[in-house]
Amino acid sequence: MPEPEINREKLPYAPGSLERKADVRADDYFALDIRTGRIVEVEDFPEARKPAWKISVDFGPVIGKLQSSAQIKNYSRDELMGRLVVGAVNLGKKRIAGFTSEFLILGALDPDGTVRLLHLEDGVEPGAPVA
Repeated sequence: MPEPEINREKLPYAPGSLERKADVRADDYFALDIRTGRIVEVEDFPEARKPAWKISVDFGPVIGKLQSSAQIKNYSRDELMGRLVVGAVNLGKKRIAGFTSEFLILGALDPDGTVRLLHLEDGVEPGAPVA
C-alpha cells in the first residue's frame, strides 16, 4: 500500500472507491509480528517531507523500545504520550530524512488520508501480540 497522502479534495481513501485487494495466504498474514506498545517519546521531525512525528514506543520486555516516523500530526504530543498503539515490528528498517524508522504504527485511514490510531482496551500490556 502506498504511503497515505492527505488530500481533502480527492479523498483517495474513501471506502466506496477502494477495490478489495487480492487474497493472500494465511501464512503471509501470520508472518507479520503485530504487537501492542506504549508511546514513550514524541519529537518534532522538521526534516520529513510530509508532516510527521518521531516517536519511540516500548513494545515490552522481549522487543523493547523501537522508533518510527509517523504521519500522525493530527494528534498533539500530549495526546500521543503514554498512549497504547499497535505496530508491525518485523517489516525491517527504513531510512526517512536521515532517521531510521523501525516499525509501522497502525491506524485506520479517513477518506482524505488522515490516520486514526487504533484504540486498545485498558489493561493491554506492551508487547501483547495482535491476532
